[in-house]
Amino acid sequence: MSVTDNRKKIIVGLFITLGLLIFILCIFTLGSQKKTFVKSFTLSAIFNDIQGLKKGNNVWFSGVKIGTVKKIEFFGTSQVRVFMNIEEGVHKYIHKDAGASISTDGFIGNKIVVITGGNPKSPFVEDGDSLVSNTSVSTDEIMKTLQVNNKNLLDITSDFKILANNLVNGKGAAGALLSDEKIATDFKTMVANLNSTTMATKQTAQDLNRFTNTLNTKNGLMDKLLTDTILFEKLEKSAISLQHSAASAELLTNNLHTASAQLKSNENAAGLLLNDPKMAQQIRTIMTNLELSSIKLNEDLEALQSNFLFRGFFKKRAKEEAKKTGQK
Repeated sequence: MSVTDNRKKIIVGLFITLGLLIFILCIFTLGSQKKTFVKSFTLSAIFNDIQGLKKGNNVWFSGVKIGTVKKIEFFGTSQVRVFMNIEEGVHKYIHKDAGASISTDGFIGNKIVVITGGNPKSPFVEDGDSLVSNTSVSTDEIMKTLQVNNKNLLDITSDFKILANNLVNGKGAAGALLSDEKIATDFKTMVANLNSTTMATKQTAQDLNRFTNTLNTKNGLMDKLLTDTILFEKLEKSAISLQHSAASAELLTNNLHTASAQLKSNENAAGLLLNDPKMAQQIRTIMTNLELSSIKLNEDLEALQSNFLFRGFFKKRAKEEAKKTGQK
């Protein structure tokens, strides 16, 4: 019987020892996770809203867990002060101007405190320092924004459904364009005309490019006109001469116009001769009389030549003329 009792006692002792070992191991495991047995220092930060942060939540720095929330207490009228246990090993990475903000471990996970490093030129934090708090968007605000976006998306979907129905039923300009064959044909014709216009424009641009290249041909006419200063001066002088000639021609035209106007007027001799019928009749009469007088004068001269008083004079004159003719 004693052997059996001793065996039972040994078994019970082994179970108790194993249980104590497991308990101690759990304590050390939990302590390591909560940074209980790690040398640490305290930092604090004041927040307007800690968004459900609790004692024991983690503190992160650059994506690494460096401590836990030690204590939470109210500060001032409506603010909350959070005390954090931070590992001593990260003391040389956090500066006095570092900031602290409330975030979430995952989308719907536990709340955490996130610390940013600050300016490297600033001194490192010391035990008991207070960090500047940064305002971050809470999960509730994100959910409110998502709800508003969902409502807007629902409105857009509804409007798009109505628009799609109108398009299918041929309502509106777009619906008519999709359902009316005539409009579709006209649209195709318009596109074809636009393509033709585009091709013509392209051809015009190519022709203009070739013409420009022709103008840029060295020693060509346009090249000389654009670059030869002597030729330009000659052209300038020619243009000035043409301007003078044009001015002279204009003056001559004005003079001819004035003279033509005077010929049409009865206020001068030439105009009177050209435009007055009575004067023309008088001139005709004078010419007739002069012709008759000339005939009579010839008859009188012939009569004088027959007269014995002047016969010698005319014979002498005739001989002199005959002599001059013979000498020639």
